[in-house]
Amino acid sequence: MTMRWMAMFLWTALAGGGEPPALAITGQVERFAPGVVSTSFSEIRLTLSPDGGTAIWFSRDRPGGAGGYDLWMSRRTGEGWSVPAPLPFNSAGRDFDPAFSADGRQLYFCSDRPGGLGGDDLYRVAVTGDGFGAVEWLGPTVNSAGNEFAPMLSPDGGRLLFSSDRAGGAGRQDLYLAARDGNGFAPAHGLPGSINTAADEFDATFLGDGATIVFSRAADLRRDRVDLYIAAAGPGGYAVGQRLADGVNHPRHDSYAPMLDWSQPDRLLFSGKRDEHGGMDVFRVAYALPATR
Repeated sequence: MTMRWMAMFLWTALAGGGEPPALAITGQVERFAPGVVSTSFSEIRLTLSPDGGTAIWFSRDRPGGAGGYDLWMSRRTGEGWSVPAPLPFNSAGRDFDPAFSADGRQLYFCSDRPGGLGGDDLYRVAVTGDGFGAVEWLGPTVNSAGNEFAPMLSPDGGRLLFSSDRAGGAGRQDLYLAARDGNGFAPAHGLPGSINTAADEFDATFLGDGATIVFSRAADLRRDRVDLYIAAAGPGGYAVGQRLADGVNHPRHDSYAPMLDWSQPDRLLFSGKRDEHGGMDVFRVAYALPATR
């Protein structure tokens, strides 16, 4: 199946109606850095630095890392993207779901390394001129005894979006938001509105407006296909959301791990499987929000 699709289609609503389309695709869906980032291994949730010069993602099966799930980095050079290297703070456990902050000064990620509250917790490291600072656990106002996935700081730096299967949610994985409080975060709360359901909602990203989100949903992520959805903020919070059209989603294979491209905020990155024998690759596509939003 070709990796390029015709541009200028609209996102479709959930079957049976729903919100009007909230997003338009203005470019072609393209595999990101084929042969370097997108390979025969599974590459998931790539984040780009604001200057576009550094790509970080995680792989659950690329050899050469410290554990089964590791964070990898490639730098843009005059000849293209450099050979990927594992990040120095990978652990022997699971390190995944990286996300640069909008200013590029911090990298958020998930890990099940010792020292958390249980399962996968949220962490961050400072991005320095010569590498990275010390790993910092985000604390009990954000983390729980359950699993926390996919941290993403809002463009204004004031809100942390993530998912968790902690007790008290609407389903298994639900979307949560924590407001910035000094150098940390206030206690997290479920994303308001009807977006959290009995299904699994996870892997969310803000879009360039700092309000609209794209997220992943599956009836049960352990056995069902995962698709990408979009939801806009309204007076009552976030509506249940719309499934994105085929071309971004796939009719048979998983599509998930969306991430705003900080170097070009009108670009969306995501991971998807596009054939029967390959793994997850990273894709990028241009989008536009309605001018009235």
